[in-house]
Formats: sequence, C-alpha cells, structure tokens
Amino acid sequence: MRINQIKKHLLYSFIATITLGLAPMGDPHIFGKIKWVKGGAVGMKPMDWFDLFLHGTPWLYFCVIICLLLYYWLNLLKNNKLKN
Repeated sequence: MRINQIKKHLLYSFIATITLGLAPMGDPHIFGKIKWVKGGAVGMKPMDWFDLFLHGTPWLYFCVIICLLLYYWLNLLKNNKLKN
C-alpha cells in the first residue's frame, strides 16, 4: 500500500470512527457494550453482539490503518538510515 492510499484510508477510518464508532453522541454504545462483555456478557442477545460488532468495526479499522502507517514510516526511517 502506498502512503497516499494509507492517508486516504486514515481519513476514512477517522470519519467512520467519529460517526459510527462513537454513535450515539451522548453515551456511545461501544463503551457500554465493552463494559458488558468485561462483566461476563450475561444476558447479551444476538442484537447486542451485532451492535458491538457494528460500533467496534470502525475502531478496528482505525487501529489497523494506524499500524500500517507506523510500519510504513518505520521502514522508511530504517531505509533512510541505511543509505546515510
């Protein structure tokens, strides 16, 4: 993946995280669902798991893009140091 593609995906993932990952804007569902799962997920129905997946996917996408960006920059730094 090129750096321009990674930057474009970074913008998309940021927008997705802000809009869907933090919905609704008052108290985001993702935080409540994570607390529920950490507490043993007692009483969670399939709709709750889908809601966790729906609100968690943008966060996962954002983290993957950040890791790709860091990997790209670290390789770039390593290659520049080897040339000098």
